Amino acid sequence: MNKFKKAINELNPYFNKKIDINLSPPQHYRMRCEFSYKNSSYVMFDKQKNYIYMDRFNVASRPIFNIQPILLNLINDNFLISKNLFQINFRSNNENKILITLIYRKKVNNEALHAIDMLSAELNITIYVRSKNFVYKTNNENFYELVDLGFQQIKIFQSDKTFFQPNLYLYPKMVNFLIENIVNCSDLLELYCGVGSFTIPLSYKFNNIFATENNRESISMLEKTIDVNLIKNINFSRLNAEEVIDVYKGKSFRRLKDIVLTDYNFSHILVDPPRSGLDDKVIDLLNRFENIIYISCNLDTYIRDIKKLTNYKIEKLSIFDQFVDTEHLEIVSILKKINLET
Repeated sequence: MNKFKKAINELNPYFNKKIDINLSPPQHYRMRCEFSYKNSSYVMFDKQKNYIYMDRFNVASRPIFNIQPILLNLINDNFLISKNLFQINFRSNNENKILITLIYRKKVNNEALHAIDMLSAELNITIYVRSKNFVYKTNNENFYELVDLGFQQIKIFQSDKTFFQPNLYLYPKMVNFLIENIVNCSDLLELYCGVGSFTIPLSYKFNNIFATENNRESISMLEKTIDVNLIKNINFSRLNAEEVIDVYKGKSFRRLKDIVLTDYNFSHILVDPPRSGLDDKVIDLLNRFENIIYISCNLDTYIRDIKKLTNYKIEKLSIFDQFVDTEHLEIVSILKKINLET
């Protein structure tokens, strides 16, 4: 049984309508890739933790795929750059720009940084250099994804240390699914918002949004995105999910500044948790809301959580094959509280 049939069968008790499956091209879809660097090669690992050596990665987006062998040769030809290098990370965006991070075991000296500057200029790419307690950027160009909402294009900023949806083809479809299917909007509370990959597009759907995220770098990128796009209806705070629960219990945080949750008229809550899903305290919080937008990257924990949300019915659900030829898939769903009086 393939993963789609498995998912449909397991979801059927909770959503028995036809489920759309959004497929991705099998190659050149991935906008984020991370590799070890060993024996003058990019290195990944199989399920048995064996080394897989390569000079390019077919799954990587076309800009990353094209530059990989060129970059590798230039690194291997320059001892100043390759010395103590142990990891090479790539990001691309839908404007075909590339951000590369070189991670070193020891702090890189000025001579090596000059060589990396020359490499950055030669390839016309941005390079971040990282080692313990050290970061260097070859330029200050901001890295962003350009999202087309039809009526407006918006820039969503990211850095090499933030999460962003990895599939070039499916991220826009996920955004469109939400925009087309979310109804009866007032205000939105969002947990695990990251850099705002859903927050920003949905700001044109809701009256107001309060977005929360625990990662400092993500919050910094979200703030930049809000400022650059002149968005006025998003407030945010660096809070994890448990701290949001504490706020509802009456606890105050300096990070909230002058934000008061009772000033909002929340019609929806959006959760996009890690693979571990939602804990029981977050489930209890969700029960306060009429509508839940639940984005999941793990079918098992999604179904586990849905079983606990006994007062809700899944209104809309779609599957997105983010990682082709793997067991993983993404579920985007909208749940509505059941009116027990009818």
